[in-house]
Amino acid sequence: MSLPRKQGDNDTTKLLRRRRWEAPFASLTRHRSLVWELSKREVLGRYRGASFGLAWSVISPFLMLGVYAFAFGELMKSRWPHDVGGEHPYAVILFTGLIIHGFFAECLMRASTLIVSNPNFVKRVIFPLDILPWPMVLSALFHTCVNICVLAILMLIVEGHLHATILFLPFVLLPLVLMTLGISWFLAAFGVYFRDISQVMPVVATALLFLASAIIPVSTLTPGLQFLFHLNPLTFFIDQAREVALIGQAPQWDSLALACAGGLLMAWLGHAWFMATQRGFADVL
Repeated sequence: MSLPRKQGDNDTTKLLRRRRWEAPFASLTRHRSLVWELSKREVLGRYRGASFGLAWSVISPFLMLGVYAFAFGELMKSRWPHDVGGEHPYAVILFTGLIIHGFFAECLMRASTLIVSNPNFVKRVIFPLDILPWPMVLSALFHTCVNICVLAILMLIVEGHLHATILFLPFVLLPLVLMTLGISWFLAAFGVYFRDISQVMPVVATALLFLASAIIPVSTLTPGLQFLFHLNPLTFFIDQAREVALIGQAPQWDSLALACAGGLLMAWLGHAWFMATQRGFADVL
């Protein structure tokens, strides 16, 4: 005959289950001051010693936009179909896609070296290694916000107005941030044991750019290629960003909700994998 369960046991079990699901964010809440300082160091350290300092966070997007707009708009004579936002200047359409890709690509290329480039943190028993992706993602998110401000200024200059729906962009970015965190934890752990992965990531980031709707409108492709482009998760986020920023439509809330659920699952799996493999980091490093 089984003994009746105590109320305290049930409460403890529920608490443990809740902590498992909150695990990817627990380190952020417990060490928020440390994450904040590391994030500031990430942002300011990039421009340390530069004459223009933090102003490069605004100058760089304009330079990047100029190169892509000249290459694809002037040399290759690329044009966007009118039925999917082609009434907007090509530079504005292109820049919106590059903002989304730039955020993901920056984290993708840096995640695999997070632990390898910080061996001193591994040797400190009390240092929470699982917080390392947070400063990286927050730093990339800071530059994304700067790029969005540049996009708003560009639209005001070129088109003379902004759609109020541009305020929905944070909701479009939220599931992408969650997905990026999960992938960053996976890559950070893999990068310790397989160093070659850091050499592959720039190629993957470039492939994700040209296999997404950042540069090429998916509607102009054959059905087979459209399927390939839609397998790239960046295509969904780029299209949603263009809808809210350029076309003036509300995002697809049901699709964003599914994307958030997938992002949460990815974050949880990535964090769980990182915590399970970090015991061997010190031996490898």
